[in-house]
Amino acid sequence: MDKKDINSTLAERDSKYLWHPYTQHKTAAAPVAITKGSGALVWDEHGKQYIDAIASWWVNPFGHSNTYIADAVYKQLTTLEHVLFGGFTHEPAILLAERLMELLPANQQKLFFSDNGSTAVEVAIKVALQYYYNKGEKRTKIIAFENAFHGDTFAAMAASGISFFTEAFKGSLIEVVRIPVPVEGREQDCINTLKKLAQTGEYAAFIFEPLVQGAAGMVMYSPEPLDKLIQICRENRIFIIADEVMTGFGKTGKNFACNYLTEQPDMMCLSKALTGGTIPMAITTFTQQLFDGFYDDDINKALFHGHTFTANPTGCAAALASVELLQQSQMQENIFRINKSHLDFKDKLDGHPRVATTRVLGVIFALEIKTESSEGYYGGLRNRLYNFFIESGIILRPVGNIIYILPPYVITEEQLEKVYKTIKQALAEVY
Repeated sequence: MDKKDINSTLAERDSKYLWHPYTQHKTAAAPVAITKGSGALVWDEHGKQYIDAIASWWVNPFGHSNTYIADAVYKQLTTLEHVLFGGFTHEPAILLAERLMELLPANQQKLFFSDNGSTAVEVAIKVALQYYYNKGEKRTKIIAFENAFHGDTFAAMAASGISFFTEAFKGSLIEVVRIPVPVEGREQDCINTLKKLAQTGEYAAFIFEPLVQGAAGMVMYSPEPLDKLIQICRENRIFIIADEVMTGFGKTGKNFACNYLTEQPDMMCLSKALTGGTIPMAITTFTQQLFDGFYDDDINKALFHGHTFTANPTGCAAALASVELLQQSQMQENIFRINKSHLDFKDKLDGHPRVATTRVLGVIFALEIKTESSEGYYGGLRNRLYNFFIESGIILRPVGNIIYILPPYVITEEQLEKVYKTIKQALAEVY
């Protein structure tokens, strides 16, 4: 480190070498340098306190610096920090698989580890395409919802429908056809569109974010039309991929959003809250049918996909601790409490002159601000709102004109009330 850097702030030193996600560095403000966290709170390098009202991109449901998870990680680090998963196995991965099987839909029988939500989706799409390749059947396309977001690797990008994320890569992606999201009033349009596509025999998979489209602005739809869509896919031998990266592990009020469904997917993608925000890890789960499509004397029919840190024992230990925390009665009571508080806040906003709509599912709250013109994803209103919240000591990341809350389950009522109060102030002061 240069001597001159010693007296520089962390934010200043950051600017020298670091490239941040989803950031136009020429116009963006300097990042806030966080030095510690506890529960729903984090502190910056100047000692300012913030309420993390989005659980740091939805990964910290049990709060920052959770000692229960930290103790599990420490114990594992002093036993076995990592071993390759190609040709080897270890108890933490086996225990985690056994524990997750108790929570997952009964048709999920096999787990494949990767590194993050995007790679979990990547694995699912590759499996769907290769399954049919292994069978000698040509199905090279997939179906996804409009305005979906499934990640930033190539197959995940292809499945995503937010164009400015993927515009630069047109022509380099697998073919994806989009159908309307079955929000209220568009259910039949969505069902009819899928029926026409399904009958062509060209599609290997249908991927969706169950019940809530996160990056689209917490767009919500009901389970009933999704059940019908799954039925159509099953009748036409199209595999169903549920991207539960955001919704998994209690966010919707149930362990998984798919728990609201009668029909179940063939694959599920899990990450984010899997390790309680401690260590990057992801899992894609599969039915026995999909696994059997690769089980063959021919080595070329194997799934040739892997990651250096596949099933990292330390990550597995963190995930086991996280699953144990999720199942604690106190944590389930917290989820119920937050949901009730969100519903009360929703009632208070009904009829507000600047609020177009509000929606709540589990610990997720979203409101749409009335605007005279279309607001871009990172438009002016969004940036003014974001800055207002940061100045007020609240971490919220609006999506265009949509403000959402997705807090850690350990957030207190006092902290929630401060978030609600700040949002009301923003509605009055930010234009």
